[in-house]
Amino acid sequence: MNDKVFTKPIKKQFEFDAEVAAVFDDMLERSVPFYKESQNITQFFVHKNLKEGGIVYDLGCSTASLLLNLHRDLKVKAELIGVDNSEAMLEQAKRKCEAYGANIEVVNADILEYEYKLADIFISNYTLQFIRPLVREELVKKIAKSLKREGVFIFSEKVISHESKLNKDLIECYYDFKKRQGYSEYEIVQKREALENVLVPYSEEENIKMAKHAGFSHCEVIFRWANFATFIAVY
Repeated sequence: MNDKVFTKPIKKQFEFDAEVAAVFDDMLERSVPFYKESQNITQFFVHKNLKEGGIVYDLGCSTASLLLNLHRDLKVKAELIGVDNSEAMLEQAKRKCEAYGANIEVVNADILEYEYKLADIFISNYTLQFIRPLVREELVKKIAKSLKREGVFIFSEKVISHESKLNKDLIECYYDFKKRQGYSEYEIVQKREALENVLVPYSEEENIKMAKHAGFSHCEVIFRWANFATFIAVY
């Protein structure tokens, strides 16, 4: 289904409800620049680091598209586990996994509270930015403690610049991208207002600093387009 969520006046803050879940895959493709490419890079590093009998967690797995892509190309026996707190998203995920006959576990849980098994890889696609800054680093610490030695955390985030003019230009560049994807000025404004105080992005430097404070030995950007970035952190 095509994303038409913000063609009408908004009455609430953005949430991952049934209306969003129904069009979420289209929303991602049209709202996140080079989304498929960043996912391809994520998949490459997952396959490079996943060992026989290993575990991969996708935090905020939404409709499980990434996990399904990983499942299709698995070269080793491994557990793929998606964690999300949106039942509407997970219903879509379960239907897709059943349709493809994919052995993927999806769990309705709070990623801050969930008890993780020792894993090879954690993935988080545009999820940390929705976690309140006061507890965001605590989550990253929990991820680090749940990784095997030399395990990796691959995460994508919207990022800001602390140079005001550049930050404004990055936002304008992004809005031009959305217009090319068919979104109207009205839809862009509506979504921006709905996300106000819900999505709180960090800068590239702040994300790297957070990962290192949380216990990761190294963190760097492996893909970036304007104000969207994919990071890899090594434990």
